[in-house]
Amino acid sequence: PAAMSASVILPDLATQVVVPVAAAVGIAFAVLQWFLVSQVKVTGDGGSAGKGGASESLIEEEEGLNDHNVVLKCAEIQTAISEGATSFLYTEYKYAGGFMTVFAVLIFVFLGSIEGFSTKSQPCHYSVGKTCKPALANAAFSTIAFVLGAVTSLVSGFLGMKIATYANARTTLEARKGVGKAFIVAFRSGAVMGFLLAASGLFVLYIIINVFGIYYGDDWEGLFEAITGYGLGGSSMALFGRVGGGIYTKAADVGADLVGKVERNIPEDDPRNPAVIADNVGDNVGDIAGMGSDLFGSYAESSCAALVVASISSFGINHEFTPMMYPLLISSVGIIACLITTLFATDFFEVKAVDQIEPALKKQLIISTAVMTVGIALVSWLGLPYTFTIFNFGAQKTVHSWQLFLCVAVGLWAGLVIGFITEYYTSNAYSPVQDVADSCRTGAATNVIFGLALGYKSVIIPIFAIAFSIFLSFSLAAMYGVAVAALGMLSTIATGLAIDAYGPISDNAGGIAEMAGMSHRIRERTDALDAAGNTTAAIGKGFAIGSAALVSLALFGAFVSRAGITTVDVLTPNVFIGLLVGAMLPYWFSAMTMKSVGSAALKMVEEVRRQFNTIPGLMEGTAKPDYATCVKISTDASIKEMIPPGALVMLTPLIVGTFFGVETLSGVLAGALVSGVQIAISASNTGGAWDNAKKYIEAGVSDHAKSLGPKGSDCHKAAVIGDTIGDPLKDTSGPSLNILIKLMAVESLVFAPFFATYGGLLFKYI
Repeated sequence: PAAMSASVILPDLATQVVVPVAAAVGIAFAVLQWFLVSQVKVTGDGGSAGKGGASESLIEEEEGLNDHNVVLKCAEIQTAISEGATSFLYTEYKYAGGFMTVFAVLIFVFLGSIEGFSTKSQPCHYSVGKTCKPALANAAFSTIAFVLGAVTSLVSGFLGMKIATYANARTTLEARKGVGKAFIVAFRSGAVMGFLLAASGLFVLYIIINVFGIYYGDDWEGLFEAITGYGLGGSSMALFGRVGGGIYTKAADVGADLVGKVERNIPEDDPRNPAVIADNVGDNVGDIAGMGSDLFGSYAESSCAALVVASISSFGINHEFTPMMYPLLISSVGIIACLITTLFATDFFEVKAVDQIEPALKKQLIISTAVMTVGIALVSWLGLPYTFTIFNFGAQKTVHSWQLFLCVAVGLWAGLVIGFITEYYTSNAYSPVQDVADSCRTGAATNVIFGLALGYKSVIIPIFAIAFSIFLSFSLAAMYGVAVAALGMLSTIATGLAIDAYGPISDNAGGIAEMAGMSHRIRERTDALDAAGNTTAAIGKGFAIGSAALVSLALFGAFVSRAGITTVDVLTPNVFIGLLVGAMLPYWFSAMTMKSVGSAALKMVEEVRRQFNTIPGLMEGTAKPDYATCVKISTDASIKEMIPPGALVMLTPLIVGTFFGVETLSGVLAGALVSGVQIAISASNTGGAWDNAKKYIEAGVSDHAKSLGPKGSDCHKAAVIGDTIGDPLKDTSGPSLNILIKLMAVESLVFAPFFATYGGLLFKYI
């Protein structure tokens, strides 16, 4: 097969330059966007009076733009939110850091013990007749990659949170000048996070490959096996970010809503509500830090899965550097494509009215997909030989470069389809959500029934899209095809994250407007930004779940290859019991996370009630509530409650692989993948639909919405109950499930050499 591989147009040196340059451009662009956001001043010096003098003065008179008190109040609230988020993340990362240390030791001991910690070179696992580096080296480098992945994941989440808390008050202040100005600030801030994350994830991976390569030399098989630790590190931190952050945000949200809106009839984000700061902190730690780590994890894992399969295909066997780096080249082009796309929202077209917000965000998805399709075609033409072979469960399969282009493109477009279907089911511009809102006429029970049905129904088309892309990419290029399809879906991650982070930022902006006592018109503008944000957050979750399904299938394929299983036979009892148990795990996991939110919310409700009942003058607005206690309740609950679900996910593959062996483990992984995707999509969309049904009634834009109530009507209260039930579904258990699916698969892959050598203790001795 070596004679077949034709030459590549792009020289190796160019690849060595293109990847880090693209990463640098991404980081530079993020810094530029941050600089533009920082031009909005949040100090009491009337930052905007000087610009454009007369033209803006009319609005200033009307909106009280020169009211320093409002600016100072916004700054004060922003500081409180930022401090709350920072202190929570420090606490969370302290625990995550402890876990990371323990797990790093585990990886080293398990993988090093395969050849009894010997330092002699060993015969290779795939390439017969060659010698590879010892297992001890793999153990050491896997551990280093794991730690680097974990640190990158934490840092990307933390920076995202910092940027979001930096931008929220600035969005509120810009909303005084008009909805377009506020939209640009929120969107730019989201872009800062998107580009930082995409570029740093790519850059760190690139450095690891080159630095590890110094030691590994020609042993690419060992090199890329060690790099899988990077994906494991990224996702294991994402698990804590998602679960911890999700429990935090929803305990505060549910507590604030139940007492504030339903019992006391005060509006959302009212400063009299003691849980209001905790609620706004939660948006940042759950939706921003959690989401950032999550998508970083997906990105790292799909790259690792592709690289592992490529290292035992003709690229790796013949040491062809440029085609080997194909996954990184796709991501590099993705950063550039997203950069062009972002300019469309911020510079080429301006958002002027409320009804242009959602279309502007949707256009981002379409433009980035279209530009990226051209980008993939270029990379596939320049960076791949015309024919090559791909490892396919023990055999080599001949593939052409245009077939790989199709694999990546089908993933990319499937992502777009999932995004739009999610939007159709969760945006209040379409009939599904309007039907849910309409069902509130007869109370909360019908609202819940309609909402659940909507969630289940919204699974159908995304699953067909995922199934189609798996079938096509697998038929064309085996497991490598599936891995690059996942990368295709994630190649526009910078834009996806930008529109996703936009949601919590505008949500916070609305909260700050309410707390600072700004006028009704400004609150209407921030609500419009927020309603669009709810939909984009749902689209982001759809992307995350769809890519998780593809990623974990690719990792599953790499695991099966590495563990030396040629076929996974459902008819053998070992595998079938694995399937059953695997399919049960997402339910067990969801039960844990839902109950955690419920019990934390219960504590929160009691505390909020206690404050309303015991602090004199709180309802009248003469006394200040004790925000700090509520923040502490959320922090303590989420730290304590994130341990059991985390342990469930991290320990399952270790226990199953060690005691029941690789066949049963392959069953568990397949079962968890198949059932987890369904629950994740339905939970996210049900929650999103309930939230937007409530927003639809509150906004009262159409005659239908007006007939359902103003705020405080029975109909609106029924909608609030639905929204409250949906909160843990859409922000805790739903999004955490995609991490469960990926994490178990990548962990199995990292520990595959150990399981293949020592696994299945129970079956050996029975």
